[in-house]
Amino acid sequence: MALKVGVVGCGNISDIYLKNSSGFKEFEIVACADLEMEKAVKLSKTYGIAKVLTVEEITSSDEADIILNLTIPKSHAKVSFQAIEKGKHVYSEKPFAISFEDGKRVVQKAKQNNVIVCSAPDTFLGGSIQLAGELIEDGVIGKLVGATALMMSRGPESWHPNPEFFYQKGGGPMYDMGPYYLTALVSLMGPVSRVAGSAHISFPERTITSPGKHGEKITVQVPTHVSGLLDFHNGATASITTSFDVSATRTPFIEIYGENGTISLPDPNQFNQPLLVKKYGEDTWKECQPSGKVDVNMRGIGLVDMADAIEKGRTARADGSKALHVLEIMHGIHRSSEEGKHYIMESMCKKPLLLKDKSNLKA
Repeated sequence: MALKVGVVGCGNISDIYLKNSSGFKEFEIVACADLEMEKAVKLSKTYGIAKVLTVEEITSSDEADIILNLTIPKSHAKVSFQAIEKGKHVYSEKPFAISFEDGKRVVQKAKQNNVIVCSAPDTFLGGSIQLAGELIEDGVIGKLVGATALMMSRGPESWHPNPEFFYQKGGGPMYDMGPYYLTALVSLMGPVSRVAGSAHISFPERTITSPGKHGEKITVQVPTHVSGLLDFHNGATASITTSFDVSATRTPFIEIYGENGTISLPDPNQFNQPLLVKKYGEDTWKECQPSGKVDVNMRGIGLVDMADAIEKGRTARADGSKALHVLEIMHGIHRSSEEGKHYIMESMCKKPLLLKDKSNLKA
């Protein structure tokens, strides 16, 4: 039986969720809400959603079993907490919250109310990262040694219609794009024990060049070039840099290093791109393509897995403990930069099980 889903937040990201939802049998979107009611009405008409409700109505009514929280980052924890208080399961867009304390409150409240809370990104359930996980588990590259992760860009103000929030509290390259990279690393290498970080603001003011607000200025409130060092419980280490200040780059997205070889992963914001493998002693890289379409965008498969987990009484792969752990890593990197010392991790999570059924990646 398909679980009923209510969408809160009808902005940019909602379209891909609604577009993909028709191909999933595990859930049905039955209502939507937004603080700007005209956005909810428009989404309802575009995708044939049965009801348009207020945020208060959708989180408290019997219309939905799960709230799909697609609000802006600073509202994620508030909306999730509100829905959980009403006994709803919640699947939230990333980041899980904009503060570690808020994230802990959400997880604790979910446990108290006996509901499940999960969070994007679900790209780690895509073919690329799943295939990398299989290669690691099969021992292709041997014992894990370390990893690098690099997200280099010049920021979203050239294309996003409302880029201001990227430079406010809860924004910045680490909180915006870091979840993709860190979720991939934790999914492949397990939990992190401590982190160190260095972060700064390169340009105190940004100019919007996207249509609509072209020429408007943004005062930057958060670090825009952020580097971190991660120590994993399994003994491996990793480095990550996320930046909105880089004009050009030739760096890889993610590389995983083992004693017997290396896996070079594609953009973790994608689902099914090919990856490269080179074993120790070999001269060339081998391209490995996951099964299914290369350009598939299956946002929503995390919600599919969550709905299946609720029905079967198992742990969802995108569960709140992993989302909270990723949030704390980002929090710890910034905290370490501010305090000039290592940050010791408080949270813990398990490496999610690899997918057995990859049929949703072939749509």
